[in-house]
Amino acid sequence: MKEEFLYYVWQYQLFYTSTLKSVHHQEINVLKFGVQNKNSGPDFLNAHIKMGDETWVGNVEMHVKSSDWYVHNHENDSNYDAVILHVVWEHDVEVFTKNNQPIPTLELKNYIDKELIINYNGLINDSKRWIPCEQQIHQMEPFLVHNWLERLYFERLEHKSEFIKELLQEINFDFESVLFRLLAKNFGLKINGEGFFKLASSLDFSIIQKVRFDEIQLSALLFGQAGFLEDELEIPFHKQLRTEYQYLKHKYQLQSIHKNNFQFFRMRPPNFPTIRLAQLINLIFQQQHLFSKIIEIDQKEDFYKLFNVEVLDFWKTHFTFETTSKKSPKKLTKSFVDLLLINTIIPLKFIYLQTKTDFDEETILRLIQQITPEKNAIIEGFEGLHITAKNAMESQALIELKNNYCTKKRCLQCAIGIKLVRN
Repeated sequence: MKEEFLYYVWQYQLFYTSTLKSVHHQEINVLKFGVQNKNSGPDFLNAHIKMGDETWVGNVEMHVKSSDWYVHNHENDSNYDAVILHVVWEHDVEVFTKNNQPIPTLELKNYIDKELIINYNGLINDSKRWIPCEQQIHQMEPFLVHNWLERLYFERLEHKSEFIKELLQEINFDFESVLFRLLAKNFGLKINGEGFFKLASSLDFSIIQKVRFDEIQLSALLFGQAGFLEDELEIPFHKQLRTEYQYLKHKYQLQSIHKNNFQFFRMRPPNFPTIRLAQLINLIFQQQHLFSKIIEIDQKEDFYKLFNVEVLDFWKTHFTFETTSKKSPKKLTKSFVDLLLINTIIPLKFIYLQTKTDFDEETILRLIQQITPEKNAIIEGFEGLHITAKNAMESQALIELKNNYCTKKRCLQCAIGIKLVRN
């Protein structure tokens, strides 16, 4: 048994309330169950409970065993002085106040329907399942599942927003600058994301704004800051960028990062950091006021046009400064733009729109629902259970469901789990 189950039963009053008695046979009538406390202190606040002929107003604390009161050192914590009822699964020891008076205790296990307990244990106790409800989830009503996935998607957005909000505070709510850092991180993908983010953070965005109108100068600035121009190579394009960077470095008092921040090993050449950086440079060069544009548009196809970037001629025939390739424009693919939308553009757009009085969540939903669902191990796992994501909103929600609910066995905080336990 877990305390989480006791919280759930108490909050939703899923026990026989008409015949309650304390462990000392005192009649208990719960007038108000209180509000669950998500912070430190007693579990439910401001409860109204009639015991015998007296009505008490105060807090309720819950434990699996009465002795947990002492295990958690509540007897020494003044936050628990106003506890009027101790609700436990099993009463194994008397608990006293500081004034040496026994705290009224309700042993809950005898007041709960056994079917409820069986359903709960059936979900929680099998550690071999990929998710606790894998045998039942496909039987859930589509309406319930869809509504829950919508809510989970916004939970995931909120989690992603935490990092973005920290960035905004760090650089005085300059959305254009934050967009650049986030885009850089996502252009680096999983392997080089941190390296790209470190690069984007290594110089003030105002410097990029000053040189962004000249693609050669912008290339020199970012390839130089990334450390790719440290060596002397007998390659005309590299020499040109290196000379230009030496000038910019002196002018703006720059300190480059080391090229060891970027990995090439076991990567497909189109994802080499040199190619992704060249694409990012072309995007910055082509699209002035990029943040304003991503706020204005809300159709997937318009984003594909916005991110329709190529690379400088040199990169059309190279993967690195020293390795050549068959000539190609090396454009951003639609699937790559989808990742940018999911991980950068929509979260940032979500934060910005929340500052507006007319913010409507449907604006975000319409955009994310246009995007093809991701393919990964989690999505494939749900497909094996006959739960198929129809779009990126649902695939993102399923990732949130698996990582933050199923894996942690938070079934009693999940709409699907709650439905199964109460059936």
